[in-house]
Amino acid sequence: MAEKYYITTAITYTSGKPHIGNTYEIILTDAIARFRRMQGRDVFFMTGTDEHGQKIELKAAEKGVAPKQFVDGVAAQIKDIWKQMGVEYNKFIRTTDEEHERVVQHIFKKFVESGDIYKSEYEGMYCTPCESFWTESQLVNGRCPDCGREVKPAREEAYFFKMGKYANRLVEHICTHPEFITPVSRKHEMLNNFLLADEFIGKSDEELAAAAKDGTLKTKLQDLCVSRTSFKWGVPVDFDPRHVVYVWLDALANYITGIGYDVDNPSEQFKKLWPADVHVVGKDIMRFHVIYWPIFLMALGLPLPKRVFGHPWLLQGGDKMSKSKGNVLYADDLASVFGVDAVRYFVLHEMPFDQDGTITWELVCERVNSDLANVLGNLVKRTVSMTNQYLGGVARDCGEHEEADDSLKSLVASARDAAAAAMDNFCIADALDKVWAIFRRANKYIDETTPWILAKDEGKFGRLSTVLYNLCEAISVGAHLMRPFMPDAAARILGETGAESRSWDSLVTFGAQAEYRVAEQPQTLFARIKFDDVKPQIEKIMEAQRSKAAPAPQEEKAEPITIDDFAKVRMVVGEVVACEPVKKSKLLHETVDIGGRTISVLSGIAKHYTAEEMVGKKVIVVTNLPPREMKGLMSEGMIVCAEAPDGTLSIVSPEKDVPAGSVLS
Repeated sequence: MAEKYYITTAITYTSGKPHIGNTYEIILTDAIARFRRMQGRDVFFMTGTDEHGQKIELKAAEKGVAPKQFVDGVAAQIKDIWKQMGVEYNKFIRTTDEEHERVVQHIFKKFVESGDIYKSEYEGMYCTPCESFWTESQLVNGRCPDCGREVKPAREEAYFFKMGKYANRLVEHICTHPEFITPVSRKHEMLNNFLLADEFIGKSDEELAAAAKDGTLKTKLQDLCVSRTSFKWGVPVDFDPRHVVYVWLDALANYITGIGYDVDNPSEQFKKLWPADVHVVGKDIMRFHVIYWPIFLMALGLPLPKRVFGHPWLLQGGDKMSKSKGNVLYADDLASVFGVDAVRYFVLHEMPFDQDGTITWELVCERVNSDLANVLGNLVKRTVSMTNQYLGGVARDCGEHEEADDSLKSLVASARDAAAAAMDNFCIADALDKVWAIFRRANKYIDETTPWILAKDEGKFGRLSTVLYNLCEAISVGAHLMRPFMPDAAARILGETGAESRSWDSLVTFGAQAEYRVAEQPQTLFARIKFDDVKPQIEKIMEAQRSKAAPAPQEEKAEPITIDDFAKVRMVVGEVVACEPVKKSKLLHETVDIGGRTISVLSGIAKHYTAEEMVGKKVIVVTNLPPREMKGLMSEGMIVCAEAPDGTLSIVSPEKDVPAGSVLS
C-alpha cells in the first residue's frame, strides 16, 4: 500500500481576487503534491477559502450585497484561477460549508467544557485586516506589528483560550522536532518574538526543552481572544449566539474538518490522513500555524502536523503587492501574455527558499527567453528536427559509444535523486535547477558531438543515431522530472520526442526506452518574446486594473487645535550618534544626542533606512512622550517622519545645520 501524504495550503481569504503572490502558494503546493505522486505516495491535497470575519462583512456592505453572496463570487473566481494555473487538488473546502461550521461549533464547545476557554472582557487594539488583537506594548509606532496598518481600540465581551496552559509543551515540541518549522529562521523568529520570555532568548534547544519539561521555562504567550460580538459574519457560538468564533480558530480548523474530523466521531479518512505531512503557508501567518494551531490540537488531544513550511513573499519590483499602491500582478494577466507554463516556471524558479523573491513583467519576459526559449525550447526543436532530417524520425541506440556520452548519461541518471533531495528540503528552485541541468548539458552535448557533421558521412550513421537517441533519452528523463512543475509543457515535450511514460524507478536508468519516434513536424514550445512587442498589451492590462481601483482616499480633515495644544508637544533637533537594527523586526534602535544628553529611540523605519544611513543624521524628535518598552528595549522619544501615499517614509530634518538640542517653535 502506498504511503499517505497529506498536504495543505493556507486557505485563501475571500476579500478579493488573489494576486500572483497569493497564487504562488497554490502553484508551489501543487508542484510538491505532484512530485510526491510521481514518487508513488498516496497524496491528498487540500486547499480552499477562508470566508468569515469583520473584513468580509465590511467588504460585502460596501458592495451592497449579503456576505454569503460576496464570498460565493470571490470563491468562484479563486477556483477559476487555480484551474487556469493547472492546479490539481483533492478537495476545496470553504469555511461557510455547513459541515465545517458544525464541527467548529463542536470544537469550541469542547474547549469550554474542558476549561480551556473562559468568558471575560477584552479591551485593546484591533487590526481589522489581520483579524488580530494587540496590546499597546505590541504595537510598532502605534500600528499593527504584522501589517503596519492602523489599529482601533476595541472593548467587548469575549471568550479567551488559555494559551499559557500549553505553552511549555509547545516549546518542548518545537525544540525537540527540528523539522517542525521550516526554514529554521522562522523557528527562531517564533520562539524569540512570540513565545520565550526575554531571559530565555538565546538559549539552546536542549536548554529550552529541559526547562519546558521541568516547568521552569517562562513564556510571554498571552491568552487568546477567540470570539467576537461586534460583528455577525462568522460561525455562531451555538450556546451563546451573541458571539461568533474568532476567525483564526474557525479557519485553522479546516485542516481537520475537511478530512472528516468530529469531536466524538472522526471519520476513517481522518484517521488515515492525520497528522498532516506539511502545511504550506506564507511567512506572515506562521505565528497562527506554529503557535495557535498546535495548541488547539493539543487541547483536542490530536497529534501535531509533521511540518509547517513558511514560504517567503513574491514581491512586485521588490515591494509588497498592494492594490492601494497600484502594483498588483495577477496570475491570469501574466498567463495571458506569457502562458501558464511560463508563469509556473517563473514563480517556482525565482523564489528563494528563505528570502523574498521579485517579479516584474520584464523579469518574466527575460526568464522566458533565457530558460524556456533558449535552453529548453531550442533543445527540443533541434533534436526533433535533426532526428527527422537525418534519421527519418526514428532514433535508436546503435551502440556506437564515445567518451562524450559519459558525462551526459551520468548527469541524467543522477538528476532524479538530486531533485528529490532538494524537494525533501522544500528547496523547489534548486530542484528545478537539477532538472534544467539536464537540458543545459544536452545543449552542450550537441555542440560536442556535432550531429550535422556526422550526417555528412554515411559511415557515421550508427554514431549519429546513438547521439540523437542519447539526446531524446535525456530530454525524456528531464521532461518526466519537470512534470510536477510544468505539467502541460512536459506533456508536449514527451509528445514531441515520442517518449513513453516512465515510472519513478526507471528515471535513474539511462536507455530505458528502445527507440524514439519523434513528431513529424516539430513545434515551437517557447518562442522568444521582445518586451516592446508585448508592452502595449501589458499597459492595457494595467490601465484596466487602475480604472477598477478605488479612488484615492480624501485627505482627512484634522480637528483644529489651539496654540496651547501645540505647545504641549516638545520637539527638538537631535543627531543620531549610533544606530543598530532590532533583530526580527521592522525597528531601528537609535541613540540620539538631543543636546547635553542622549536618549534611546525605537523607530519602525528599517524598511526605509539602514542603520548605517541613520548615523550622523539630524532629525526632529518628540521628547515628551512617555517611555515605552518594545522588543525588550526602551524608547524615550519619537523621530518625526513624513509618509508618502505609497507608504514610503522620509525622515524630517532641519533645513539648516542647527545644533542638537535646538527646540522647534
